Amino acid sequence: MNAQDLPVPQADLGASYRAQKEAIDAAVSRVLNSGWYILGQEGAAFEAEYGAWLSAGGGPAMHAVGCANGTDAIALILRGLGIGPGCAVATVSHTAVATVAAIEMVGATPVLIDIDPRTFCMDPAELLEVIRNPPPGLPPIRAVIPVHIYGHPCDMDAILGPCREAGIAVVEDVAQAHGARINGRMVGTIGDAAAFSLYPTKNLGALGDAGITATPDEALAKRMGALRQYGWHRRYISDEPGVNTRLDEIQAAILRVRLPLLDASNARRREIAAAYDAALADGPFSPPHRAPGVEHVFHQYVLRVPDREGVMERLRVQGVMTAIHYPVPVHEQAAYRGRVALGPAACTETSRAAGEVMSLPVFPEMTEAQLDKVCSALRAL
Repeated sequence: MNAQDLPVPQADLGASYRAQKEAIDAAVSRVLNSGWYILGQEGAAFEAEYGAWLSAGGGPAMHAVGCANGTDAIALILRGLGIGPGCAVATVSHTAVATVAAIEMVGATPVLIDIDPRTFCMDPAELLEVIRNPPPGLPPIRAVIPVHIYGHPCDMDAILGPCREAGIAVVEDVAQAHGARINGRMVGTIGDAAAFSLYPTKNLGALGDAGITATPDEALAKRMGALRQYGWHRRYISDEPGVNTRLDEIQAAILRVRLPLLDASNARRREIAAAYDAALADGPFSPPHRAPGVEHVFHQYVLRVPDREGVMERLRVQGVMTAIHYPVPVHEQAAYRGRVALGPAACTETSRAAGEVMSLPVFPEMTEAQLDKVCSALRAL
């Protein structure tokens, strides 16, 4: 079978590794030969480099703390802020379930806000209403977690204002938006702290589980550095209860290879998105919305398609693979249905979006032939 006859995958992690194979293999070998595999020089160097990369985006000096995964990154920040039982945390239902799972991991109570149907991000108007008039029986809201979904930033100005007035911490979930910007400023540097997943599918991904937190608050960063290893400020001595969530040296070394390439890979994602925009022009489906002043990084290129199953099948027949992010909102899943608080809109837009969203292939290693194949299929819809 010729390469042009092969289906275009929705994502291709193998292509990402092959493109960087020599450098990644050398980094892994360096760690294996070092004899130090947890919380060593590679992890410390990656934390410093990641903080510097974030700070170079025009925001404050950022302090990064690695951990085992993106879910733990959110939980680590909440623990560091003293948020747990007796506290509520507002976030969205249109997200990977990890966001809500992290809130419950620390013993806090989630309250789920509806989304803006254009950006799929948290609706600031409903957040303001929930802050002013919380659902009955809800503990005090101590934190808000806006999710920069699909690589599009949330409306942070509208979210920060009421949170600052109410003394509520803002924790950015940047699992899908490494490098996205608002008016030139990097997301993840705007709130009190930010959590990043470094799962292999992310714009910046390891070759296994990994995560990192970032904050302009040096004291918070130091506390999180202790909490991620049993609350140790001194080895073997727990000054406060902590957890075990450490970034291993192999993943840190791989991430050090990939971080300098991130801006270029995000630029390639935007090139792919621009080609899709052009292919969809004058067709039945509108390209993803971009709010004014934002720089989208297209972790996913998501269309709203009422006849989703039919469209996905037509694309599949033409050799274009698609995916759904996410098919069932958190509040409708069995683990959470009927027991999590919702905002006054009862996540109506969230549920509507879950029945229509469809993700096209987006990965930086996509060849021009693959891109042309997808664009041709889109023009035929």
